[in-house]
Amino acid sequence: MEGIKHVVSTARAAYNQGKSQPLEFRIQQLKALERMINEKKEELSVALKKDLRKNDYAVDVFELAGILNEISLAITKLPEWTAPEYVSKSVMTLMDTVYIHREPLGVVLIVGAWNYPLALIVQPLIGAIAAGNAAVLKPSEVSENTAQLLGDLLPQYLDKDLYPVVNGGVEETTEVLKQQFDHILYTGSTNVGRIVMEAAAKHLTPVTLELGGKSPCYIDGDCDLDVACRRIAWGRYTNCGQTCIAPDYILCNQRIQDEVVKKIGSAVSEFYGADPQKSPDYGRIVNQRHFQRLMSLLEGENVAFGGQSDEKDLYIGTCRGGRRGSVISNSDLLCW
Repeated sequence: MEGIKHVVSTARAAYNQGKSQPLEFRIQQLKALERMINEKKEELSVALKKDLRKNDYAVDVFELAGILNEISLAITKLPEWTAPEYVSKSVMTLMDTVYIHREPLGVVLIVGAWNYPLALIVQPLIGAIAAGNAAVLKPSEVSENTAQLLGDLLPQYLDKDLYPVVNGGVEETTEVLKQQFDHILYTGSTNVGRIVMEAAAKHLTPVTLELGGKSPCYIDGDCDLDVACRRIAWGRYTNCGQTCIAPDYILCNQRIQDEVVKKIGSAVSEFYGADPQKSPDYGRIVNQRHFQRLMSLLEGENVAFGGQSDEKDLYIGTCRGGRRGSVISNSDLLCW
């Protein structure tokens, strides 16, 4: 694993030379990243389709739009963000010019996630570049096609020393976490989040952890059920439910429970048709391990609608039902 140590030390050396800090350089790199997204959009879409069966609309809305908007914002605002911020004087500083001057942290590690494998690695990179940092990128190996493509493309557009890509699995991630960084950003599970935080603590490295959580929905008996159920169905099944803020469960009055189940089922059928497996808008589970985990959630449940599966296609049909009116999606259980 000497290669990983060399990659990080090279990024550190480039940063220490001040290479990443000039405003003009930051803007140039952001524009190069923007050019990559626009020029390689088709290749990125193909990789995302291979990994998660994302259609072109989903790629545009959930992966590319946020990246391009943040690049545009950073380029526009960077002169303002990097300018000295003059502040009020005190008795101790009456004879001085008093201002806040912002400095980059140094070398940051960005560990991406598999469910939005492009956005969740590139959007933090935008902030790192804008702030004048070096950044080591570790895409999720679960979305292997997107990870490999990023490893191929980014060195063609960005500075190779300052913004290297480290690909690989658990072994490579473990090794990269042994290195010392000035900040670590990780998006993913709580289990891996603990590992990241433990590794960071050894160097007193600050961390940014986005670990998901639970996202309950409460439906009031007096609300517009058609609107509420359509919105819940949209949020639940977008990216096949593989979204950290997708609705996990519903709380509602028992008197409207059956109607809620019915309306969510109707919305799902409207979105994806009678056979979602044939719908170009219905994605797939990312791999067999997750497929099997999700299928285990159906064991012992009374499925009222859907629930068909095809392991070779990594497909689990939209379904609703369960012992207590649960609504089961491709990612977890929605229940009352």
